[in-house]
Amino acid sequence: MKKTIIIGGGLTGLSAAFYLEKEAKEKGLPLSIDLIESSPRLGGKIQTVSKDGYVIERGPDSFLERKASAPELMKDLGIEDQLVNNAVGRSYVLVKDELHSIPAGAVMGIPTQVAPFITSGLFSLPGKLRAAGDFVLPAGKAKGDQSLGMFFRRRLGNEVVENLIEPLLSGIYAGDIDKLSLMTTFPQFYQVEQEHRSLILGMKKTTPKNTQKHLPKRKKGIFQTLTSGLESIVPAFEEKLSLTSIHKGNKVQKLEKLEDGRYSVLLSDGASIQADTVILAVPHAAAASLMKDEQAFAYFKKMPSTSVATAALAFPKDAVKMDKEGTGFVISRNSDYTITACTWTHKKWPHTAPPDKAVLRAYVGKPGHEAIVDQSDDEIVKVVMEDLRKVMDISAEPEMAVVTRWKEAMPQYNVGHKQKIAEIKEEVKKKYPGLYLAGASYEGIGLPDCIDQGMQAVQDVLEFLGK
Repeated sequence: MKKTIIIGGGLTGLSAAFYLEKEAKEKGLPLSIDLIESSPRLGGKIQTVSKDGYVIERGPDSFLERKASAPELMKDLGIEDQLVNNAVGRSYVLVKDELHSIPAGAVMGIPTQVAPFITSGLFSLPGKLRAAGDFVLPAGKAKGDQSLGMFFRRRLGNEVVENLIEPLLSGIYAGDIDKLSLMTTFPQFYQVEQEHRSLILGMKKTTPKNTQKHLPKRKKGIFQTLTSGLESIVPAFEEKLSLTSIHKGNKVQKLEKLEDGRYSVLLSDGASIQADTVILAVPHAAAASLMKDEQAFAYFKKMPSTSVATAALAFPKDAVKMDKEGTGFVISRNSDYTITACTWTHKKWPHTAPPDKAVLRAYVGKPGHEAIVDQSDDEIVKVVMEDLRKVMDISAEPEMAVVTRWKEAMPQYNVGHKQKIAEIKEEVKKKYPGLYLAGASYEGIGLPDCIDQGMQAVQDVLEFLGK
């Protein structure tokens, strides 16, 4: 019998346990698994509030359908009947107190159709002319990593970056695009430039027409979630994990490699578990604290994370009047707002609210402006309401407010991150064979990325034990 310990009970750790069990059952492998989670609940940032007909996500609310590992996991867990796509609707950017439609055909802010871009009120004439420079500028010289901001400013100019690309991309990572790594976050844009020279023409050639964003012809959205809330995956996992011993509310105090090559884990309840392999499915700061004397993990001690908060506010539907029809908006960094984005949740996900109710989910917190996250619930709601009332007519106070804080929770993939992770994993492979890193801090923060990393860790474990 071989034992694997999985440290961390978020989506990555749960996925690793599930797929390791699946392999063991299908192939008759003599494996036992221990899953250790320091908090009293599993699921990590996946948390759902279900109350009075509302389904409100505290953390991530969906995943890209085209990233197959997430819908495939829902099928494997037996809950695929709860999958639903988001409603199709326009998305906006708030610039100078006015909502502007994201130009049709824009892919992550990069135009693939000329006419909607030219007629957009998002940009001045000089800004549009500067963006047109992409058609004639040579491709950048092949080089190592660079920031997203540097790359897009060189191709399209400051105005397009600050009024469209930055609000979209920084919203995904809650980061500063002038620090975020191009090669870690969106290497495909670099490849398009190198192969096609023009970013606009390259994206037009390589983006299938039926997957271009914001096209009204599409009948359903590109994102999926569960009608009962994403936290439904947690009991589904627990029901399926029959070979795994789950330790909740039990923190790992010490992780050490033994002389025989195995590993010993000391838990906060005093128990000690030994294993042949370990999957570290924890944030980078936690990994660094467990391996505090390991020089290879020094990068994790200085790797930044940002703090963010969300405020989901519920109203009678007739108390919220909007000039625009759509699913939400992001905000230009040049605008004087505390919130960074707002989803009209009842429109994007109709199942999340009773028919006569409206739910607005606003986001606050960004690099350098994170103090708002430490404010009280009442103060956050007050600030959010002040900002929302500048954009739409809200004639009542919220009937319900769900405020969620995520302190130091968004890992920042700054320039050089991809190379550093590769170096760390190579060093760990040499010094700690059988120990594997997986999770949002390392090679992708989206839900499918976490699932993929959990699955890769399973393959690494099986290959190691097979040797």
